[in-house]
Amino acid sequence: MSEVTRRIGLSLGADLCWPIAYREILQRLNLCIPWDGDHVRFEVEDLTIEPFALGQPNRFDLVVDRLTHWYHPTREWIKQAVIMDGLYVFNNPWSVQSMEKQTTYCAMMRLGLPIPPTWLVPPKAYEPSDDLAVTLERYARLFDIGAVGEQVGFPLYMKPYDGGGWRGVSRAENAEALRAAYEESGKFVMHLQKSVEGHDRFVRCVGLGPQTRAVLYDPGAPLHDRYTMDRDFVSPAEAQTLRDMTLTINAFFGWDFNSCEALRSEGRWVPIDFANPCPDSQVTSLHYHFPWLIKANIRWSIFCATTKRAMRVNLDWQPFFDACQPGMTVEERIRACGAIAKERLEAERFNEFCHTHLEHLDDVAHEFFGGVSAREAVRKKVASLYPEHEIEEFTNLFVERIERVRAEEPPHSVSILAS
Repeated sequence: MSEVTRRIGLSLGADLCWPIAYREILQRLNLCIPWDGDHVRFEVEDLTIEPFALGQPNRFDLVVDRLTHWYHPTREWIKQAVIMDGLYVFNNPWSVQSMEKQTTYCAMMRLGLPIPPTWLVPPKAYEPSDDLAVTLERYARLFDIGAVGEQVGFPLYMKPYDGGGWRGVSRAENAEALRAAYEESGKFVMHLQKSVEGHDRFVRCVGLGPQTRAVLYDPGAPLHDRYTMDRDFVSPAEAQTLRDMTLTINAFFGWDFNSCEALRSEGRWVPIDFANPCPDSQVTSLHYHFPWLIKANIRWSIFCATTKRAMRVNLDWQPFFDACQPGMTVEERIRACGAIAKERLEAERFNEFCHTHLEHLDDVAHEFFGGVSAREAVRKKVASLYPEHEIEEFTNLFVERIERVRAEEPPHSVSILAS
């Protein structure tokens, strides 16, 4: 057998903690995977930002992308590498570029998921231009935003149709409050979405490849407490629903790494925000769940790089639509679409690969997260965000939470594909 090297590129922005953990655990694994007559080893390298010729040779087999959802030069390099060299990247860059929340709501409504009533309204203000002035004079119709709100149903949330980290989001209890908020909304194109009142669970389910982790979420808490450490807060059947829902969304849009926010109201799970490709990966927000994310990232990237998994450039939505037949319940639709998603994400093949070639990952990661290197990675991220007098306090807090999950989830205690 000859020895070959798969090169994994990290496309990074302000990331600090997870690349340190990813690199060091991968180094400690010292992988040499027998595959197709070769022994496969791995190298990790950061992507740099510089001029490039279209069609220049690409040295990477896979890129873990944390940048191109907002930084265009790197996105364009990745797109040309996918087209010309077959590069595999987390996530499909064309989908990330084009699939705003408006599209995702419509797609999941088409599949029969219980999306809350949602309307799109034109912006309150515009950038002046001659053509726009003529267009609006001819075709724009006056409307009462309060009356539109009545049709949506109060209370409701007004938020930008394309999302973006809670920017421009407001809650309106009645028509008067909505009118006031709309007056201040500026140039945003807005959604009005009916609030899901009376919900007793708010869950963020993170998906990375076919792996998922459902987390009880508290959006009103400080950032470092929003991902709670609660366990067993849903039944096994509900966990499966959240898993199938998340994988359906990810496979539908070509996202390897995404999160789905869902509320449980009157026993039904209602997805409210799920166009979140490339979600937060920092220990300062994930803390207790940070080790899971690192291991999930390593498993999926090593699987894809080793097997030369082909990038699905064309999304092909029709099988999902065909699977949702008239008369099916929401649960039946989710199960049917979830089966397609697992097939597209090669869940069974991935699981077998991990058990064969990555069985020691849990032990290696467990040791790393109990050591000095992990603490230093945490401290570096904390130091980049917190004032100096809080660095030790929050470093200790996040390390304590990692220690807690090490105690509660010892090696091999959690199924790779469990939600």
